[in-house]
Amino acid sequence: MTLSIDIISDVVCPWCFIGKRRLEAALELYGARNPAAAAPQVTYHPFELNPDVPREGIARADYIAKKFGARGYSAHDRLVQAGKPLGIAFAFDKIERQPNTLAAHALIERARASGVQPAVKEALMQAFFVDGFDLTDAGTLVRVASQAGLDRKEAEAALADETLRRAVAEEEDKARAMGVNGVPFFIFNKRLAVEGAQPPEVLLDAMLEAEKESAAA
Repeated sequence: MTLSIDIISDVVCPWCFIGKRRLEAALELYGARNPAAAAPQVTYHPFELNPDVPREGIARADYIAKKFGARGYSAHDRLVQAGKPLGIAFAFDKIERQPNTLAAHALIERARASGVQPAVKEALMQAFFVDGFDLTDAGTLVRVASQAGLDRKEAEAALADETLRRAVAEEEDKARAMGVNGVPFFIFNKRLAVEGAQPPEVLLDAMLEAEKESAAA
């Protein structure tokens, strides 16, 4: 039985980016431990930390001031240090606009059907956190997604598809109904949950435990 890993996360959540890379490290450990095993099936699911941000986004400085107040940028140094060993060069100073991420999640959902979901997820996170790109701009979203392997016409269609956006929003509602309040949130084999950007060793232990529980069921 192939191990399934479902990840609930947001594109503009720095700990989700760190969690993604830590999971990738855990997957390498898993592969080394179980070389004959099939590669786990990884699926990303949407979650908007700030669903009330308008579609056109807001100034990043205004967002930071409103959400974090005086402690505003104090967490950035910690995130920069956490990202370095994982190959993430956080460049928070480049970010000028805080986006509504529903459109980005629609692209990621469309990419799932095309088999390029992890690559598109990675590309959008890189675009925001490393390059400081404006993820409210449709042209930017299409370019980033297409460079990551999603057909350009598919990307354009996803952004214009209001039904897809509603489906994404409904999936977010389901996550909240499950009790998901913080991300990243990992679910292994539909039975074992881990919250937060845990170290690779913790995620590996969760994979092995989920396999054991599934085998015993």
